[in-house]
Amino acid sequence: NIFEIQDALNNGEITSRDLVLEYMERIANIDNGTIKYNSVLELNPEALNIASILDKERSAGKIRGLMHGIPVLLKDNINTGDKMHTTAGSLALKDNFASHDATITKVLRESGAIILGKANLTEFANFMSYNMRNGYSSHGKEVLCPYNLDEDPSGSSAGSAVSVSLNLSPV
Repeated sequence: NIFEIQDALNNGEITSRDLVLEYMERIANIDNGTIKYNSVLELNPEALNIASILDKERSAGKIRGLMHGIPVLLKDNINTGDKMHTTAGSLALKDNFASHDATITKVLRESGAIILGKANLTEFANFMSYNMRNGYSSHGKEVLCPYNLDEDPSGSSAGSAVSVSLNLSPV
């Protein structure tokens, strides 16, 4: 949980940079492993640099808030005005970059969160069809349920839910 991670960060047991590297490795080995769960669409190419900056702030005694140094995966219909795409899971938007952060993204960044990447979702948050399988997007393919690969992962936020259940991000 976030409180345990904050304690470990404050006690110097781990750095935010180490934490980001650990989650990136888990994503590579689990989400993109033998079974392709497809819960994470994209990693933030700036995540390690941001983590290092936040580690320096912590060393200097500056803690922005409870989320300081905590990696977060955002659903890919939430704008990030950076080097990550915002596609809503659609191939039609595969080259789309938002011009600015969504309010939630801005608040998370201000509180010190590290936007680790974007989670897959049911395309356009399931606004395409009433009978569309949850967790399917043309861009990210099908998100698989980690507890039963034959089951629907449920909801438009399937990638977010599966990534947390597989411990690919604490949030």
